[in-house]
Amino acid sequence: MDHESKPTSDLEVKASEASQDLLQRRTSGILLHPSSLPGPHGIGDLGPWADRFLDFARDCGCCLWQMLPLGPTGFGGSPYQCTSAFAGNPLLISLERLVEWGLVAHQEMEEQSIPAQDHVDFEAALAAKTMLLQRAFDEFRGHQDSGLVQAFNDFVAAHRWWLEDFVLYAALKEEHHGHPWFRWSPELRRRDSAAMNLARGRLGHRLDYLRFAQFIFFSQWHALKEQAAARGILIVGDIPIFPAHDSADVWANPSIFKLDEAGMPQYVAGVPPDYFSKDGQLWGNPVYRWDVLAAQGYAWWIQRFHHVLSMVDIVRLDHFRGFVAAWEIPAGEKTAVNGQWVPGPGKALFETLRQKLGRLPLIAEDLGFMTPEVEELRTSLELPGMKILQFAFDSDAENPYLPHNFTRDFVVYTGTHDNNTTRGYLDAAPAHTIERIKTYLGQNHLDIPWDIIRIAYGSVARTAVVPMQDILELGTEARMNFPGKEEGNWRWRFLPDQLNETKAQRLRALARLYGRDA
Repeated sequence: MDHESKPTSDLEVKASEASQDLLQRRTSGILLHPSSLPGPHGIGDLGPWADRFLDFARDCGCCLWQMLPLGPTGFGGSPYQCTSAFAGNPLLISLERLVEWGLVAHQEMEEQSIPAQDHVDFEAALAAKTMLLQRAFDEFRGHQDSGLVQAFNDFVAAHRWWLEDFVLYAALKEEHHGHPWFRWSPELRRRDSAAMNLARGRLGHRLDYLRFAQFIFFSQWHALKEQAAARGILIVGDIPIFPAHDSADVWANPSIFKLDEAGMPQYVAGVPPDYFSKDGQLWGNPVYRWDVLAAQGYAWWIQRFHHVLSMVDIVRLDHFRGFVAAWEIPAGEKTAVNGQWVPGPGKALFETLRQKLGRLPLIAEDLGFMTPEVEELRTSLELPGMKILQFAFDSDAENPYLPHNFTRDFVVYTGTHDNNTTRGYLDAAPAHTIERIKTYLGQNHLDIPWDIIRIAYGSVARTAVVPMQDILELGTEARMNFPGKEEGNWRWRFLPDQLNETKAQRLRALARLYGRDA
């Protein structure tokens, strides 16, 4: 990626006043990834059901919609292992919107309909959406709508600085039958200019299609964001700290990662052994050469923040402690045990980001083992941290996740995408945990999960966010992710008849009671 292709002066971005204001007053939101929305095409998307969910969130008194990363996913569908930190996921494209644009016939869309399901069918969704996106592209190529053609050309020109690397990576990956870039020929692996030019020549048609798919995604995304803003709802996005090894980002920017000459990681990211895992967690992502990034003025990170803040209003910064120090494990290790803490950029990165982009509306994901240095960085940057109520009731009164230990500068969650649902958590909790919760509430009976939602809303934390599964009172079957489990994650969806006014009124009543009503 050519960092000089986008002048620094063009990157001057100021967070909206609304974003900054919301982080300073009592608010509430819902955690729901778009893939979990209902819809007739195997996966939730940016179409009519997204608009209905916005209406539901507004009726709940919420002003935040938090979601997971929106990039194209690889095997397993994890939004935390995207093939690009900049591209959008074509599976989230709405076929209904393509019909509205006149690029797909309504009958063609209906022929690809899939009965309502409570889980994502990645395979069926990929087949249906790929077919109709190709039809839409064919229609677009013969399109006489000069406005649409101009919009496409403007998009390509504005996003060229990341788009060209991504579409070439994606086309080459297809040509290599899905094999990762570090298994390609040495010339393509090291981005030899002659080999790259030859690839662009033979893959020209496919590159145009991939550009078109990104144009459609971003057009639909920004239309949805405008619909959210019209309802007084801001979008909370997510930046994973480490990109996937098999991604356009690592392929295009090998110098900023600790890779060997063959493009393989010398060290990989993870977390050390703890109470939850005797072997730690071995994520496998390559880690940064922060010295190289610093010498480049953190250009890649500036572009990354600039891009995501053009898409969302507030950003959850995943694995915040990794910016202070990250657990680096020698490549080839089978567990995360033999790693070490390696210093990150600390405040230097964020000071540079503020100089270029202004004050950033961020939420620091500061879960797990935190050190005083991590807390000092978070507070010095005046960033809200995170509190998870499922962590609150397994020890004594000093537990930092108990609401009486909160301060205002936090976002409280009943749980996140990595947790069980609240109902599932309580169904599996030992008797002494249930008794501790009852004692904390001063009552003999639990209204699950609403008593836990009430605790979140009633806390001093400025922002309270509730996963959609808890609002719908669902159990473990609706869990989004099981950390450490390789298959079966990221598939939960709710069904159309589960969205009802009664639950919206109940949540809005809590918002009014505790001063979180939007």
